[in-house]
Amino acid sequence: MPTYDYICDACGHEFEAYESIKADPQTLCPGCEKHTLRRKIGPGAAILFKGSGFYQTDYRSDSYKKAAKADSSGGGSSSGSGSGGDAAKPAPPAFPSAPTPSGGGSAG
Repeated sequence: MPTYDYICDACGHEFEAYESIKADPQTLCPGCEKHTLRRKIGPGAAILFKGSGFYQTDYRSDSYKKAAKADSSGGGSSSGSGSGGDAAKPAPPAFPSAPTPSGGGSAG
């Protein structure tokens, strides 16, 4: 919920109110108790949007950050254990030297 600034046109009393966006603006001044209060127009405070439908990188939860950290550290450890797994996999083909492609082309 945003914070709104109010000013009374009768007595000049100024204050901030923490209200819902859907709430109607206040009109009764708490200082002089007249209905001459108006909401000031200003930049206001930033609104924090939460929930689905926003950018994925905005306002990440702690659980997501922990999972991402575990994945990144798990990826590093899996690459270490992956080297043992690579022994079970066939080795990727080595790049041939310059003369071999012509010989490889005739052989294939």
